[in-house]
Amino acid sequence: MSAKKNSKKRLVIHAATVIALLGTSAFLTVELRKEESAKAPAVQKVTDDPQLENSAQDTGERTWERLKNPERTVLRGSKGQVLATFTDGARTATLKGPSRTFAEPANTTSRVVTEDWVRLMPEPWRKGAEKEKWFKDWFQEFFNSEEDDVFAIAFQYIQGAPVKKDDEGIPYAGDAVFGPFKADGVDRLEQNDFFDYLGIPYTFRNGSIMQPRKERYRALDCSGFMRMVWGYRARYPLRATNTLGDGLPRTADGMARSNVGTDIIKLQGPSPWYTRPTNIDVLQPGDLLFFKMDHRTGNHMDHVALYLGVDTDGHRAFISSRKEVNGPTMGDKGGASRIDGNGFYAKLFRSAKRL
Repeated sequence: MSAKKNSKKRLVIHAATVIALLGTSAFLTVELRKEESAKAPAVQKVTDDPQLENSAQDTGERTWERLKNPERTVLRGSKGQVLATFTDGARTATLKGPSRTFAEPANTTSRVVTEDWVRLMPEPWRKGAEKEKWFKDWFQEFFNSEEDDVFAIAFQYIQGAPVKKDDEGIPYAGDAVFGPFKADGVDRLEQNDFFDYLGIPYTFRNGSIMQPRKERYRALDCSGFMRMVWGYRARYPLRATNTLGDGLPRTADGMARSNVGTDIIKLQGPSPWYTRPTNIDVLQPGDLLFFKMDHRTGNHMDHVALYLGVDTDGHRAFISSRKEVNGPTMGDKGGASRIDGNGFYAKLFRSAKRL
């Protein structure tokens, strides 16, 4: 074989080798990206379509119905399915819409697949409000809307959640911590409100101005998390403290005992520990849950959470900001985020409110 032919053959082999290596490299790159993507925690809603029984896509005749315990109005579709629920004295509305899956793989295998979208109405519900203009305008805008609701907002603060900034460059969402360590380096400081997370002074409706503390930047305790989600983001009125101003108070105990919204499960039994509710079927996604956890706080409620509904394992799940995970979570560290069964939080659950 001539030298010329051998040279051509070597070029062909070399080209084939390069192409094979490039193909292998591209394949490995894609596989590595898939692997890294699988490792990354899910930090936001995932649209799903599990064909659940309740569907908001009903275009037939709709009917309004009054129910008791608590006093409320429900909107039913042509097949009798509940499309929306409105509770007397509460601004919270639970609307059926596109199915979503909420998960936090970094801290739990629990997943909540739901068609419930929790939103705030501009006014508290009252019997017959479905006939009023303010409600008709609001309902037309938000029924079947996919604009962020209370659930979507809450999951914008869990571990790994991306930072979101407003027009002035201030981060208003993103991975939040519970609070900085105390001097002992073990426990964490509480009393971290939404303005601490934001790092800016905040003027409340009564004129009180609260200053953020630098060491608590990006921190939200349990009630601060609820005030961030419901107040700063969803625009529910906020008190500067438990007593100053009107709206949602500063602490879990203040919220539990306040006259805002409607009490769905009232405190029962003797203080300071009270008793665990015997019936939790009255709960609705979006309700605030209150817990008695610490003997050092007297008869105060010590913890507040947001009820998500039933997870895919059949348990009643919630999301809250906690020391053990160091921030908002629906996870299991320090106790599963469930109020049924005999787990830590389930045993200490005491009352519930619908804002």
